[in-house]
Amino acid sequence: MKVPLLDLKAQYATIKDEILPVVLAVMDSQWFIHGPSVKELEKLIASYSGCAAGVGVSSGTDALLCSLMALGVGPGDEVITTPFTFFATVGSIWRTGAKPVFADIEPDTFNIDPAKITAAVTDKTKAIIPVHLFGQMARMDPIMALADAHGLAVVEDAAQSIGATHKGLKAGSIGTTGCFSFYPSKNLSGLGDGGMIVTQSEALAKQLATLRNHGQTSTYKHKWVGGNFRLDSLSAAALVVKLAHLDEWSAKRRANAARYDKLFAGFDAIRTPTVRQGNVSVHNQYVIRVPQRRDELKDFLTSHDIHTAVYYPLCLHEQECFASLGYKRGDFPISEQAADEVLALPIYPELTDEQIKFVADKTMEFLA
Repeated sequence: MKVPLLDLKAQYATIKDEILPVVLAVMDSQWFIHGPSVKELEKLIASYSGCAAGVGVSSGTDALLCSLMALGVGPGDEVITTPFTFFATVGSIWRTGAKPVFADIEPDTFNIDPAKITAAVTDKTKAIIPVHLFGQMARMDPIMALADAHGLAVVEDAAQSIGATHKGLKAGSIGTTGCFSFYPSKNLSGLGDGGMIVTQSEALAKQLATLRNHGQTSTYKHKWVGGNFRLDSLSAAALVVKLAHLDEWSAKRRANAARYDKLFAGFDAIRTPTVRQGNVSVHNQYVIRVPQRRDELKDFLTSHDIHTAVYYPLCLHEQECFASLGYKRGDFPISEQAADEVLALPIYPELTDEQIKFVADKTMEFLA
């Protein structure tokens, strides 16, 4: 039995008849930039996320970068985030000229530990970027309380967590901005790269919309130095269709996670994901912890045509390009241990019960 980590063709087959007409309509219009589908998607995503406004951008990375630029983050500033995340989170801070400052994660959720953020705050701190990793939101109450106490902006990296909730509030709706990715591996995926910034501030949304178009306020007149961060109309049109299915797909991911949880129950060689009380996860990934022989297990599963992934094998404070920050191995032990133990199993909505059982059986067979 073959079990891919993600099967986009299986998803596409279920909505092909909905996708093709809207994509062809954009082709017929030849309106590829700032088209009506972008504006429609912005309104829908803002409403879906419980926000006042949405600004479509070219990627989740550019959503982070554009947010930081709009908030005035630059040289001499510090931005606190987690070392256990995708590179874009920290790369975006670096590109503004600001200094990334790391705080370790919680051992159960893999999200940034609010208690560790407190010790990282200095008089140079300008913002915090909590990452809602693997589909589950970070503990935003203490993060926002800390930010309010120190006058800090909060940029939610919700690239993996659109539709997730924390105490009833949607990902992206709590901080100064929320940043989504529509990369093909995400729960809501576009036709290539794409992203969205959501915010409760109409004024900030207007600034973000200006920055995504080179800071241009009118033709060839530029108030700021922005970038080319525009979301294309083709991808937006497909995303409008897909958004209508997102809650159904997220529910299927939760059902698949529950199925894995049940199959792995009582098997001590692995630790299944923890969803904190008050959270609803959308399970962009289903990440188990394997304290012993993780890499050997991965190879064994691959040999049986079960495809997995390690998110992430090396913490960002250990990346060569950030060596000048002065961090070393041992500075963030919980993140480092996670990097040595995590393994993501297939979790996409179209998985069958037979495939899930096959993955679980083979995992336990090897570890037993």
